Amino acid sequence: MSEDRDRPRQRGAYAKGIARRQEILDRAIEVFAARGADRTSLRSIASAVGVTHAALSHYFGSLEELLVAVYQESNAPERQHPDTLPVDATPVEHMIESARANREVPGLVQLYSTLVSAALEEGHPAAREFATTRFARLRAEMADVVRRQQDNGRMRDDVDADAVAALVVAASDGLQTQWLLDDTAPQHEALALLDRLLRPASR
Repeated sequence: MSEDRDRPRQRGAYAKGIARRQEILDRAIEVFAARGADRTSLRSIASAVGVTHAALSHYFGSLEELLVAVYQESNAPERQHPDTLPVDATPVEHMIESARANREVPGLVQLYSTLVSAALEEGHPAAREFATTRFARLRAEMADVVRRQQDNGRMRDDVDADAVAALVVAASDGLQTQWLLDDTAPQHEALALLDRLLRPASR
């Protein structure tokens, strides 16, 4: 009987914990969108977010886990702008649209670059898992789109779909890094050129 009475309290505490974690994430996204991930620590982020260092450590464990959670939450479908591209848009066109949206949140772009850089170093398991999983998913999704567009004549059919997907991801990320360092870098123009190069000659 006592155990049954305890269950509603446990469920209530769990729900409150989920809500509290979400509140912290929402505020952290605002902080990172404005200032990026430079010169940060869990303690300084906790101060900026308005929570205790202990609370942040409880919900996220480490700075790296927080950075991954912030980036993933900021890119959740419900937070994205409505997709105005046609359903048959090419992978490069999607990257161009993403680049436009990212210019509004340079701090989150810088946070992403920080995570990818950390993934290349030893001792950053959360960042490495995030980056390898993300790249694999993007390549697979884009390769499927490329194959469909090759079948309907919207993309040249003499190129390997998996290689195209890897190239588009590399171009997008590389140009994004250039833009972070120099906002005059021709990010959109370079992606548009890649899009033209991948279309059939008749287009």
